[in-house]
Amino acid sequence: MVFTQILGETGYGFEIVGNGRKALDAFGRLNPRMILMDVSMPEMNGHDATAAIRRREEETGTHVPIVGVTAHALKSDRERCLEAGMDDYLPKPISPRALLEKVERWLGADGEIQRNAG
Repeated sequence: MVFTQILGETGYGFEIVGNGRKALDAFGRLNPRMILMDVSMPEMNGHDATAAIRRREEETGTHVPIVGVTAHALKSDRERCLEAGMDDYLPKPISPRALLEKVERWLGADGEIQRNAG
């Protein structure tokens, strides 16, 4: 709901899904420029969904920035996100400013994907 409110006021298109399996499906259907991945999702968590996306990318030679979103704000949680193949990390609670800074960091002002933060 927070993401819908914040992103709904921008020019970005987005889709929100309810679990990791749906995130993997959406990745295949939508060819996103960036993924905000909740770490704690039912059916398939964000770490597992990220690993599955990275395996698909190995086959295609592509790379979509994935930012892990988690309620856990410890340094070890950030490291777990990066080890799982995520490019960056965003702890909850999410502020509009923090979210938009991450989006702009990874998409850039001109929409070009930026480099890995890990």
